[in-house]
Amino acid sequence: MANGLSLDLGWPSYQQSTVERWHNNQRSQELDYIAEEVPISLVYNGVPHVVMLATPTNLEEFALGFSITEGIISNPQELLSTRIYNRSNGIEVQLKIPEQHFQCLADKGRNLTGRTGCGLCGASTLKQAIRQPAPVHGDLTVKSEELFSALAEVKQRQKLNKLTGSVHAAAWAVPGQGIVDLREDVGRHNALDKLIGLLLKTNKNLSTGFVIVTSRASYEMVQKTAFVGITLLAAISAPTGLAIRLANEAGLTLIGFARDTQHVVYTHPQRLLHNN
Repeated sequence: MANGLSLDLGWPSYQQSTVERWHNNQRSQELDYIAEEVPISLVYNGVPHVVMLATPTNLEEFALGFSITEGIISNPQELLSTRIYNRSNGIEVQLKIPEQHFQCLADKGRNLTGRTGCGLCGASTLKQAIRQPAPVHGDLTVKSEELFSALAEVKQRQKLNKLTGSVHAAAWAVPGQGIVDLREDVGRHNALDKLIGLLLKTNKNLSTGFVIVTSRASYEMVQKTAFVGITLLAAISAPTGLAIRLANEAGLTLIGFARDTQHVVYTHPQRLLHNN
C-alpha cells in the first residue's frame, strides 16, 4: 500500500492499494484510493484534552474551529499559539490558551478519545453535551437556485472524496459568489470545525453566507454552526429531532435532504426564497 497526497507533516490523507474488484461476477485487479484517518491529539497548555480521528490536513484550522465551537475559547485571539508535532502513532497539536480558559477546561474533566463520527465524544456531563448557543441574527436571504448551484459546486470541489468516496465536506457559500471555501475530513464534525476555523482565521463576515454539509444534520452540527452566528445550515441528509429543536430555538434556518433540486426546510424558512 502506497502513500498519497502528503500534506501535514508527512501523514497522507489517502493511501493507494491494489484491490480485487467484482462487477457482474467479473473479477479485475485495480488501484484503489483509500481515505486515511489519523489520531489527532489536542493538548492544551501541556495537558492532553481529547484525541480525534481525522484526516491529517488543515490541522491549525481544525484546532481553532474545535476550540471555538466547543467553548474552550471565545475568540480566535485567545488561541495564543499552535504547534503541530508528528508522532510515531499520530499527530499532536499543542495549543496555548489563557490560563483562565485552561482552568475552566480542566474543571470539565474531559479527556477522552473521539471516534471519527463522534458528536458529543468526551463530554462527561449532560451540561457539557447540551450547550445552548445564543440566538443567531441576520437578514441573510438565499434564493433556492443559489442553494442548488452551490450543492452542485460542492460535488465538484471535493477533491479527496472524488478519489476515495469516503470523506465529508463542509462548504461556505455566499449568495452571488457560490462556494467560497471548502474543507474535507473523514469526520463530518471535523470538516465543519476545519471550515469554521478557516472562516475565523480569514475574518470572514459570517452573516453574509451559509454552510452546506455533506452529511446528516446532527445536534452538534447545528450547535457548532449557531455557536459562531451562522444563520443557515443545509445538509444533504436528514436532521435529528434534537437538531431541529435546537435550530428552532437558536433562530437558525435548517435545511435537510438538500440534493439537486429538492430540499426540506425544517426551521425558520424566511431565509430561503422560492420563485412560487
